[in-house]
Order: sequence, then structure tokens, then C-alpha cells
Amino acid sequence: MNPIHSTPSRRAFMQGTSVATLSAGAVLLLAGKGAAAATKGDLTHDVGILNVALGLEHQGIAAYTLGAKSGLLQKGVLDVAVKFQDDHKVHRDLLAGAITKLGGKPVTEKTLDEYAKALNAGSLKSQEDVLKLALSLELGATNAYLSVIPSFKDRGLAQVAARLAADETAHWAILNNALGLPLPKAMLFGA
Repeated sequence: MNPIHSTPSRRAFMQGTSVATLSAGAVLLLAGKGAAAATKGDLTHDVGILNVALGLEHQGIAAYTLGAKSGLLQKGVLDVAVKFQDDHKVHRDLLAGAITKLGGKPVTEKTLDEYAKALNAGSLKSQEDVLKLALSLELGATNAYLSVIPSFKDRGLAQVAARLAADETAHWAILNNALGLPLPKAMLFGA
């Protein structure tokens, strides 16, 4: 049995606790809680960080789209990839909403062809290739979120970034397992 196939607890977790908790945090953030005391410079700084994160989410969505369209993924793996893509869409919408709420302009996504070129999608020849690409992007996103947490002037945004990093870490762990790779050494994330 393919390890990525056996993810019922991940799905239950994502459909329940994590997304609901993230949404609750997002509602507080978007309602202006925590942002009132921030200066214009702080907000500009935070918007810049959020836009970089939004760019990563656009890239993640595109990568899962490319993987799904490749025809290389088995049904169960494809289902999980689509679920992960949906998670990235939730992240995208949360980040775009926060950027707008802070008075910024969300960065726009590139075309699928631009992402395909940047991700070297033409080199994807197997399901394993697609999963390795996704694994790499999830690790990069996890590390990006973890690295910016201390940089946020608004502590509510730092909390949202930590929750997003947790989602990315969960994606990475499932993909790592699906590829049959060994468990990572301690302190892999955030390095």
C-alpha cells in the first residue's frame, strides 16, 4: 500500500482542527486585533513579508496544479495532492486578505507556464519526481515561514505564520513518508 494513501488522520486533522483554528486566527487578524498599535513603517515591513509568503503560496498552488495535470500521479496520491493544493489556497486567501487589511496590495500570481519553467516541470517523468518537487517546496515554505516569525512587528501575524509553517511541515512529513525516505534528523526545520 502506498504510504500517501493512508492519510485519514491527516485529512480529519486538516478538515477539522487546523483549518478551523487557522480561520479563527485569521478572523481575529483581519478584524484588526493586534494591528492597531503598529506604525505605518511596521505595517509596510509586515506587508512585504506577507507578500513574499503569498508568492510562495502561489508557487505551491502552481506546483500541485502541474503535478495533477502531469498524469503521473496515481489516484490516491492525486487526491492528497489536490488536498494539499486546497490547503495552499486557504493560505493564499488568508495572506491576501491580511495584506489588503493592512493597506497593501497582494502580489499577483504568475502564469502556469512561468511556474512550469521556474520549477523545471519538463523534467518530471514519474510520480516520484513530482513528489520530490513537492517535498522540496514544502520544506522551503516551512523554513521560510519559520525564519520570518521573529521579523513580524505584529505578533498576531507571527502566530499566523507559525500556523502556516505547521501546515507546511505536515505536508512535508506526509510526502517524505510517501517517498519512503528516512525520518529526518532533529532540528531539520527552520535551518
